[in-house]
Amino acid sequence: MSRKKRNQVFTTIEVIDAGAKGKTVAKAPDGRVIFLTNAVPGDIVDIQTFKKRKAFYEGKAINFHTLSEKRTEPKCEHFGTCGGCKWQHMKYEDQLFFKQKEVTNNLTRIGHLELPEITPILGSKEQYFYRNKMEFSFSDSRWLTLEEIQSDRDLGDRNALGFHIPGMWDKILDVKKCHLQADPSNAIRLEVKDFALKNDLLFFNTRNQTGLLRTLMIRTSSTGEIMVLIQFFSDSQEKRELLLDHLKVTFPEITSLQYVINSKGNDTIYDQEVICYHGRDHIFEEMEGLQFKINAKSFYQTNSAQAYELYKIARDFASLSGNEVVYDLYTGTGTIAQFVAKKAKKVIGVEAVPDAILAAKENAARNNIENTEFYVGDMAKVFDQAFLAKHGQPDVIITDPPRDGMHKKVVEQLLAIAAEKIVYVSCNSATQARDLAILNEKYQIVKTQAVDMFPQTHHVENVVLLKLKK
Repeated sequence: MSRKKRNQVFTTIEVIDAGAKGKTVAKAPDGRVIFLTNAVPGDIVDIQTFKKRKAFYEGKAINFHTLSEKRTEPKCEHFGTCGGCKWQHMKYEDQLFFKQKEVTNNLTRIGHLELPEITPILGSKEQYFYRNKMEFSFSDSRWLTLEEIQSDRDLGDRNALGFHIPGMWDKILDVKKCHLQADPSNAIRLEVKDFALKNDLLFFNTRNQTGLLRTLMIRTSSTGEIMVLIQFFSDSQEKRELLLDHLKVTFPEITSLQYVINSKGNDTIYDQEVICYHGRDHIFEEMEGLQFKINAKSFYQTNSAQAYELYKIARDFASLSGNEVVYDLYTGTGTIAQFVAKKAKKVIGVEAVPDAILAAKENAARNNIENTEFYVGDMAKVFDQAFLAKHGQPDVIITDPPRDGMHKKVVEQLLAIAAEKIVYVSCNSATQARDLAILNEKYQIVKTQAVDMFPQTHHVENVVLLKLKK
């Protein structure tokens, strides 16, 4: 088939919906769905397709006849190039509407579930500058716009410190200002870049695996603490200390200044030694007086304020009286377990990652919580008769699995345990719906509540309360 036949132009098409992965939806004259990356429901557009499948096209709007009332002006100058905030051009109330709709559709269409009256989605008070963790990459050959490529002018400095262009592992967008993390995040990033350029510290080249500076991670907490971690590709003590000393002096508010020397093929730090250069090797997050120690490798919900709202909903759904045995699956560093502990008789947290369980135990001791116990285990195997005999039959199970949802064997274990209540916290309502369809054998959905943790994106969390059928 010729490229001409594959790539078609459809004119005066109305964008009718928002779909999965942040894309919007239109209908082609032949009845196929068209997934778009640069339109808002309500726009009337001409569409250029670039991919054709049996049931759908993928394309982009190339001409706008009518702009949707759902549109708003994006705040970020990088919108449309950076892949981080794909819904910035949509009003926030409409973002919430489509997130709620996606959750409901997934539960009813994928899970074929009967739902109670839907509790309206909980929006975020902060729609920008809400993230507590950002990771930026260095590159000596920054992403060039089409305009720059086609121009005859000197492009000057090609170094970048910013984000990967979506789908391009070796292309980095140089970020001037990011609207996701509050000050002093932008100031730190810009100062690191400026100092590196002035002092000839080489930026990383992904293809050639050369250079000194590889990544920059900034973590902040609601208590005002700041962690900065720089990942170096090669080891040069003089240059490393030059940069770290400069940061220490320029930003005395940094609580934890750390570095990693990583010369392997990828930039993940989880198998690397993290070295504390100045201050503590951790920062603290706080929630209802509970302190949670966060190190460079810790998982913590990236929107601190909404994490508090999410956990309150989970605790409210569990409606604990103080007499219940609670199992907390995928407990991580034990944040939910400790958050609900004061209203439970006992909380048993289970997690497959040993380091996370060590952190959970440490946090519980720091918070003087004596009715939690944490165990490392494969969720699909741990709940045998010996485990249940030792810890007791749970009255409530809270589960907060990763995006892939629960393994089928874990779901089968939950059916076998038959706790009175299950509170299912999910960051992917599609896999949640799949799991709920299996649990439907013994459980009915009593409540469901979506929570927006990530404004300006299509991502949404959902909490479901299940009760054992009588």
